[in-house]
Amino acid sequence: MTTLQTTAPPPALPPTTPPPLTGATKTDRTAPGVPAVKVAPAAPPPVKYRYAAFPEFPPRGDMQNMLHLHDQGHQAARRRHFGAPQTTVVIGEVPVAWHRDQRAGMRVPDLLIVFDVERAGVVREMGYSIEYHGKPPDFVLEVASVHTAREDETIKRHAYAAYGVREYWRFAPDWGVKYATGLAGATLVNGVYQPIPIHQVDANRYWGHSAALNLDLCWEYGALRFYDPVGRRYLHTYDSADEERVAALDQRDAAIAGRNREAAARQAAEARLRQLETRLAASESESANQS
Repeated sequence: MTTLQTTAPPPALPPTTPPPLTGATKTDRTAPGVPAVKVAPAAPPPVKYRYAAFPEFPPRGDMQNMLHLHDQGHQAARRRHFGAPQTTVVIGEVPVAWHRDQRAGMRVPDLLIVFDVERAGVVREMGYSIEYHGKPPDFVLEVASVHTAREDETIKRHAYAAYGVREYWRFAPDWGVKYATGLAGATLVNGVYQPIPIHQVDANRYWGHSAALNLDLCWEYGALRFYDPVGRRYLHTYDSADEERVAALDQRDAAIAGRNREAAARQAAEARLRQLETRLAASESESANQS
């Protein structure tokens, strides 16, 4: 398979200095099958905050994620796959920042995945506070739109690197139009994103492996799919799950219909046998009477 080169990193921007994270380190559970890494503990910061939650962001009607993330049910599928619902965050359209009082420089990714944190805290604050949870997100994905595509490849890339996001991925349904490629991933190495190899299967299928999730991200005919290389299966979307359910129901109905046809044929055969037995008995009786 061919390995595609992702776009070169944009010119460096001034780094964002994070606030200090206090306390001893602990082991991050990360995704199933992924080696553990050391992170700071998930403990509330000592600062008394002015705001109780992050600001609310209205739905962005121009975002492609409505078609390629939410409508497909990727969040629900990822939650089922990873399990641990109390300590695994799979969410989108909430801000990521150092803390909830921050107003400048917040980012609102289309898909955010974090392991070994307090999910209830994310829901309560309606955002992800790196300082509160004691670790940056493990995985962030942006879906291209005509208004944000260039920013996704430049400003957001630097921002997520400054926040310490382990992996940053970008997806576009139109290959090479909004983004240089339809699928691109990068992993953080010494504070700088290094491209993740993207492999080509054919003209309509590409994939790259996310070590953070231990899943393959696939660009297939303009759609985003997630593949489990351990279980050797695609994670379901709403449509695929519904198709499988309908197929199972069709198989069940076909089996029932088959059993009904067999029962009807058996009953018909038994009826014919009884008729023959009745005729034979009548014939034998008639012969006996004649003799």
